[in-house]
Amino acid sequence: MAETCCFLAFDLGAESGRAILCQFDGERFELSQVHRFPTGPTILPDGLHWDVLRFWNEIKTALAMVARECGDSLVGIGLDTWGVDSALLDRNGALVANPYHYRDSRTDGMYAYAFDRVPREEIFERTGIQFMEINSLYQLLSLVVAQSPLLDTAETFLTIPDLLNYWLTGRIACEFTIATTTQCYDPRAGDWAWSMLERLGIPTRIFPEVVPPGTVLGDLAPAVADEVGLAGVPVIAPACHDTGSAVAAVPAEGPGFAWISSGTWSVQGAELVQPLIDERSLAYNFTNEGGAEGTFRFSRNIMGLWLVQECRRTWARAGEEMSYGEITDLAGDAAPFLAIVDPDHAGFLPPGDMPSRIRDYCRETGQLVPQTKGEIVRCALEGLALRYRWVLERTEEMLGYELEPIHIVGGGTQNHLLSQLTADAIGRRVVTGPVEATAAGNVMVQALALGHIASLAEGRRIIRNSFPLLTFESADRSGWDQAYERFLTLVG
Repeated sequence: MAETCCFLAFDLGAESGRAILCQFDGERFELSQVHRFPTGPTILPDGLHWDVLRFWNEIKTALAMVARECGDSLVGIGLDTWGVDSALLDRNGALVANPYHYRDSRTDGMYAYAFDRVPREEIFERTGIQFMEINSLYQLLSLVVAQSPLLDTAETFLTIPDLLNYWLTGRIACEFTIATTTQCYDPRAGDWAWSMLERLGIPTRIFPEVVPPGTVLGDLAPAVADEVGLAGVPVIAPACHDTGSAVAAVPAEGPGFAWISSGTWSVQGAELVQPLIDERSLAYNFTNEGGAEGTFRFSRNIMGLWLVQECRRTWARAGEEMSYGEITDLAGDAAPFLAIVDPDHAGFLPPGDMPSRIRDYCRETGQLVPQTKGEIVRCALEGLALRYRWVLERTEEMLGYELEPIHIVGGGTQNHLLSQLTADAIGRRVVTGPVEATAAGNVMVQALALGHIASLAEGRRIIRNSFPLLTFESADRSGWDQAYERFLTLVG
């Protein structure tokens, strides 16, 4: 058996950040949480921002904790975060302002300005990325429109994980999987979409080199190493986009599988070796984001378990605190197909009284209105399973072949009812796990970069051996085809 070594994965999300330590003996990954801290937005007079300096201090706190626990056995550090947000550096490498949060309103109306200069179809043709006004492209464009002095000062554009990696190592670079989320990158050219950016008035001088996942960026910078008590530890760029790391951890045994990264949001798609950019992928609003070992995540965003989470928060504010397990049990006992809900309906996007919104949606679409908590959550979960079926059918239509099995990874796999409903709605085998897919994928790419494992396929085998997986077979398909026909009338 190989000597056990340790990897450290930082996984920063929109609500919290975690430092996950992995012990690896050559055959199995064993994960444990070392440190957790809130992230969340900060409101300033000029808008909604990320407090990246606080994140940086929390990262150093975790590094010092790991130094005391692991010492010389720590062989690698990797970091991933959400996509689209970014920071700007001046000519001396200093941060010019706190990075904006993707929910800040400054990108409102940027589509019109962008499409007046570069047609929507051409932007998709160059980037292959789904249209969301939160994308980095429109965030940068908002600075152009406002004639912001930040762009005059800026010499370097970095996404959030790239910024933190720069502070860790002193190296300036953008990692491939996170660069593709910006809608500024041309995946077929393998470089930034230079001419498109010029036509939009975005200064091209700010975009640095793009490096593949698994790049060893360098050892911890001396000042950081001295402060935290770690010397000579390499920092690796894993798949720096959290979904990229999660999909790397899909425990597939071969090609041709479908995947769903399940949590507050769901992202569903297939793993390809080339981007798929054509009229149909534009019409269905699919995206082509980078993955490990040069792959592409051909996928679409889905609202996910947000509806259930907001229902729970609404009931808790009313003094009815319940666990997710209790809520799911109520949904399991409720009658099926009372009403059909499209989880991607725009009215479900903002936070608020989700039970009332679900009732209003059912009433406005001429359906029976769910009354009990179980009925409301059942509608949300069935709607999510039906949306998964819709996305799978569109994906297979564009690819021209069937995808099986369906792998679901991430925190949403803990909802076994949703996994069973998905298997029943689609009529395919569903394999769930690991729950900690993002951290596992982060660590796996680090191990691949340092030669501890030989390939993505080997890493996925190790993940299959390291974490519990559950299989859900289609058990009861009665009523699902009729429910899907009703769903199609709602989504058009």
